[in-house]
Parts: sequence; C-alpha cells; structure tokens
Amino acid sequence: MGRKLQYQLDDDSSELIARYEQFVAGNGPGYFDVEELETIVDYFLRKGKAKESSKALDLGLRLHPGNSSLQIKRAKIYLALGETQKAMRIFETLNESTEYELLLLKAEALIKSGRHKEAAKVCNDIIENEVDDIDNISIDIAFIYIADLDILNALHFLKIGDKYNNQNVDLLFELAFCYEQIADSGMAIETYNRIINIDSFLPEAWFNLGQVYFVQQEFQKSLTAYDFVLAINENDSLACLQKAHAHFQLEQYQQACDAYADYGKMTGENWQTQLFIGESYEKMERYDDAIEFYNQSLVEKPENYDALTGIAICLLEKEQFEESLNYSQRALKQHEDAPDAWVYLAEALVGLDNLDDALLAYLKSITIEANQPDTLMAIANICMDKGEWKTALEYYLAAYDLDNTLEFIDLFIAVAFFKNDNISASRIYLKKASALSLDAERLFFEVCDDANPTDFVL
Repeated sequence: MGRKLQYQLDDDSSELIARYEQFVAGNGPGYFDVEELETIVDYFLRKGKAKESSKALDLGLRLHPGNSSLQIKRAKIYLALGETQKAMRIFETLNESTEYELLLLKAEALIKSGRHKEAAKVCNDIIENEVDDIDNISIDIAFIYIADLDILNALHFLKIGDKYNNQNVDLLFELAFCYEQIADSGMAIETYNRIINIDSFLPEAWFNLGQVYFVQQEFQKSLTAYDFVLAINENDSLACLQKAHAHFQLEQYQQACDAYADYGKMTGENWQTQLFIGESYEKMERYDDAIEFYNQSLVEKPENYDALTGIAICLLEKEQFEESLNYSQRALKQHEDAPDAWVYLAEALVGLDNLDDALLAYLKSITIEANQPDTLMAIANICMDKGEWKTALEYYLAAYDLDNTLEFIDLFIAVAFFKNDNISASRIYLKKASALSLDAERLFFEVCDDANPTDFVL
C-alpha cells in the first residue's frame, strides 16, 4: 500500500525552462543570470536528469566563471551521480563558506562516506547557528538521513524541529512517516491525528492514518479514515480501493463489491476490478456470480492467473470437477510453480476419483511449498484410501507438526496408528480426538470395525 505525500515540489519555472530549452535548440537568447541557472540545474536534478543538469551548469560557469553558488551546484550534481569524493574536493575549496546549501551537501557527502560523527556535527552546527526557521531546517536535514535509510537520526532532527514549531504540517508528515518506518504505529497514529487537528481537510493525512490502521488490522478504523478522504474528495480512487479492501477484510462483501465497482468507474481498470468483485462473490458463496465476474476479467486479460484459479475454486464448490480441472490446467500454464493451482488440480482429480494423479498433483504442490498442513493431510487421506498405512501415518504426523488444530487430525492419526498395529499410540490420539468431538469414538470404531473396544477404554 502506498503512502500519499502531503505536498509536491512547486515548479513555477516553466517559462524559464522553456526559454532555456529554446536556447539549447538554437532558437533563443543565451544569457541567464546565476539565480536562473541555479533554478534550471535544480529543475533537472529533481527530474532525475543529472546529465541535463550538468549541461546547464557548464553553461552557467561559462557565463559566470568562479561563481561559488554554481560550484555548490556542481557538488550537488556529483552527489546525485554518486561521485562523493569529487563533491568533497569542491567542499575543500569552499571551506570557509557558511552557505546553508553547502553545509547540507557537505553533511550528505560525509554520511555517504561513512563519516557519521562529522556529519552529525555539521548538522548540529547548522541548527545551532540559526535562530529562525529551525523546523524547516530540520526537515532538510532529516531528508538527508532518510535518503540514507537512517530513520533514527532523521527522527532526532525532526523532533528538534517539532519542538521549535509544533504546527508545521510538512514536518509532521515526515515525522509520521519515520514512525511508520520503525513500526511505531502508535506514534504514527498520534502524529497523523495531530495533523488532522491542525487541518481536518487534508485528505493525505486521513489516507495515511487509514493505511496505518489497515496494517494494524484495525479495519473498522481504517474504513472510517477512508470515508473522510472520500468526503473531502469523492473522486479519490486510491481511497475508494482501500475502502473496498477494508470492507473485504471485515467480511462485508456486498459493501466491498459496491466500493470496488465505484473504483472501476473512477479508473477504468476493469479486469482488476472484476477480479476483486469476483472474489467477494466467491466469499459470499454466490459462485455463479463470482464466475461471471472472473470471466469478465479474463476477457480483458486472458492470462489472468487469479481469475483462472478463482473459477477453478468456484467450480470445485459446485462439484463440476471436469470443468474445474480445465481451469486449473490453464492456470498452471501461466504459473507452473504455483502450489495453490496444483492443489486445486488435485482436488478436481479427487472429485473425479482419479486418486493416483491427484496424489501426484498434491506431491508436486508440497515440493514447491512444504508448509501446507492441509495438503499433507489430503495426501495422507489418499494413502489411507489406498491402504498404504505407514505412508499415511507419516503424512498425518507431518501435518500435525505444522498445525495440530486441523479438523479431525487427532482422529485420523488414531486410525492410522491402529492400522499400523500401534494400539497404545492409537489410544492416546483417540483420547485427544474425543476431547474435541463427541462423535470421535463412534467414528473411530466405524472405520476400525475390527478394533477391540476394551483396548480403547478412555
């Protein structure tokens, strides 16, 4: 799930950039002052076009040779290109300068060079030497640390800025983001709520709050947050999608269908929307409706693995095993190493009484993903049907090791131990099974009709 940014970089330089590009193309005047060239250099850097930025800087140094501000931009380009040592050499030539941008770049270069104590000193000196605007300076410093994935130091400086001005919304967004990165959901939620208390009409704050709640599986709270986003902007497609996901997680499947449909109308992403709606209908056990939407998704994207397996599952529930087998096979052509598809294939084969091929399909699935207790138990069941008692017991016990809460697993193990002539072990597991189900003992003796009840007095 994505994080929404509260703001974007303002770009009022379109006329300047157009004039510069006309000059480069040979169709315009070629003089730009230092401030204009700095703007052009930064514009191309923001666009990730370091080479274009460097060309603009070369022009600037021809027009204004030796200008220290443009030299700082040269260092900035070197850092963007990963040429840290070249940037450091420029800093050495400008060592006496206390220009703000230079100090920030120097801190960035020191961090990238692994000289963290020196970088911290530069950053602390910047703050100590400033009287005003400490909050925004803290943001600039925090960005350097965030880029280096040093979230704790970013937090440290953002907290300094927050103490100076606790109403700076831009700072609070970054502060909340850092809390998310260190998985401190409580502080992230508190910080987003602080933003909302300052300006309750910021949809990004409500959205990010919803995202934190969603990750915490507090889906009702996330739903409330997404509803606030949509109250502010009814055409926010991402909030609409997340609202649908929240309804789905709350098992409110009809509401999820409605929200997914709204999302589809907003974005035109039909195949994905139809897939989501199909899954919602599948959860409601409205299998015909689910199949209809899965098929609509396939019309637009025939190789859609999720739609193919979704139809296979629905057909299994409808006991249309031959048709289900066909869709599982089509899904496996898309993803041969998908363990789920092999399981669906196996279940269809079981429904068609083709136990040998079903066993092979189940075995293929667990070779891809071993941690499948249900599949291990299904393999054991087939082995029991084939009279392979020892092998069945091995797979039952393997399933039990992964999940001892599987329905009737204790009973199955009790039967398997009896078939392997281990009465004492069979008695132990039958006792466990009887504690969970009153029918366990009756079912055991129905299956093991040659068992002596006196050997199983519980």
